[in-house]
Amino acid sequence: MTNKQRFAAKNVTGWKATLAVAMTNYIEAGSIIAAASSLTMWQAYLDLDSIEVGLLSALSANALGAAIGALLGGYLTDKFGRKIVLNYDLLIYMIGAALIAASINFSMLLIGTVIIGVAVGAGVPVSWTYMSEESPKEKRAYRVGATQLAWSIGPAVTFALAVLLAPLDLLGSRIIFLHLIVIAFIIWYLRRGLPESKIWEEQKEKEKKEVTKGIIQGNILKELFQLKPNRQALILLIGIYLFWNLTAGAMGYFMPYIYESVGGLTNSQANSLQAVLWTLTVLTTYCIFMKLGDKFSRRAIFTIGAVMGIVAWLILTFMSMTWTTLIAFVLLWGSAAGIGAQAFYAVWTTELFPTRYRATAQGIMYFIVRSGIAIWTFILPTLMEKLGFIVAGIVMIGFLIIHAIIGIIMAPLTQGKSLKEIEQERYSKVVKEKQSDYASF
Repeated sequence: MTNKQRFAAKNVTGWKATLAVAMTNYIEAGSIIAAASSLTMWQAYLDLDSIEVGLLSALSANALGAAIGALLGGYLTDKFGRKIVLNYDLLIYMIGAALIAASINFSMLLIGTVIIGVAVGAGVPVSWTYMSEESPKEKRAYRVGATQLAWSIGPAVTFALAVLLAPLDLLGSRIIFLHLIVIAFIIWYLRRGLPESKIWEEQKEKEKKEVTKGIIQGNILKELFQLKPNRQALILLIGIYLFWNLTAGAMGYFMPYIYESVGGLTNSQANSLQAVLWTLTVLTTYCIFMKLGDKFSRRAIFTIGAVMGIVAWLILTFMSMTWTTLIAFVLLWGSAAGIGAQAFYAVWTTELFPTRYRATAQGIMYFIVRSGIAIWTFILPTLMEKLGFIVAGIVMIGFLIIHAIIGIIMAPLTQGKSLKEIEQERYSKVVKEKQSDYASF
């Protein structure tokens, strides 16, 4: 037995495999919230101006850092396999988290933020892809929903820790990042015992046989943007995820900041509200999306979540930030997020592209989405400072309305079908055309 074999969990299947993959989202979302919940403290400790605050957000796991990581991670996942990316991504994450925990100046904080951002981005397409490919067709929303569940539990726990550790001020934030390192190490250990995705292995064997027959695969980027099924998927997925995230992503990083600077809440009160909000997201993710997403109309569930989200932001934007309105917002948005664009995107993005470039397509889309968030979150602090929160709120309501229209109109009917069945259904008509058009590539 080699040293590598000794230092690895064995036979990680079933619920352990689900846990090992889904918990990626716990530490990813946890790192975003850990930064968000301590933003005002870092600002005071390092005397940061609005430009530096915007830069931290723009290059974080919530925006451009994740965008770059997803672009790289998606390609590597399809090229070398799901397992290798799942294993090594967390090592990079732990380095970034350690750097933030030890930060004593803006440079250390920024570099750690970028490293975590890249690691988080790389982990998103591979975790969703692996979970979907290893799920039974009648439980895909349930299994992929586990990643959304972990994504929700991460912020709920992190905000709760932020409240408990509030008396320690910035030391409390450092401890939160240390807890994320410990969780990441445990997940990394479990993942070393994961089997490779069977669907990916079958695809690679198929490609080898095609090469021996002289069949050359088309250029991925050309196929992604030129084939009609891909264009339709890109419009749907980028449409719902980008416009929802321009609001949700900004909120994820800046909501405690908004509660404190606009609503006049203390840091502890702001974090308590967010802990409740994310707890509601956990409940609706499990009770509605995971339990019903494979059985009932996904379009109907998506519509309910989208409408609730819009109403929540109408209340927050146009009504004074009293405890009544804040609680109404938390109840509506927290519940809506569990059945919102994030959960449906995670399922649809793994269903609507072929195995050959399933993760690559996700990486490209995630890059586009997070780049958009990077621009918006860089602008947002200055926008609120110059024009006020109401103007920013109106813009974000507009984003939510656009995402709702796209999702309601274009929601696909993929429930109960295997990934192979979906791929055959969507691409059977263009396979011959694809092979002849791209034979020279």
